[in-house]
Amino acid sequence: MAKNVFGEPLITCSTEPLTGFYRDGCCETGPQDLGSHTVCAQVTAEFLDFSKSRGNDLVTARPEYNFPGLKPGDFWCLCASRWYEAYQAGKAPQVKLEACHENALNVVPLKTLVQYAIGTKDL
Repeated sequence: MAKNVFGEPLITCSTEPLTGFYRDGCCETGPQDLGSHTVCAQVTAEFLDFSKSRGNDLVTARPEYNFPGLKPGDFWCLCASRWYEAYQAGKAPQVKLEACHENALNVVPLKTLVQYAIGTKDL
């Protein structure tokens, strides 16, 4: 069973839109997930612009990849390295910690994720 950053069972990030590397709603990862899509974030316009400026357009729908295109307020499993890059640039979106896979901690320190936590249990 997949674990979150607290070592507890991973919860769903989003089913509307359906997210996750495996498009199962969770930020589950595996050997095929080279980008480590492990951070469950609520995207903002500022983050979407930042991501596009880095060559990753998350707004435009790509049906061939079962990707609906995102709008501000959507929850999405982001690559841990992209989220951390946005954090370093002051443009990181908030995160749902219980839905962030424990492997995100290979890239982002827990104390950093906690600073951006929303809708989470008492820390």
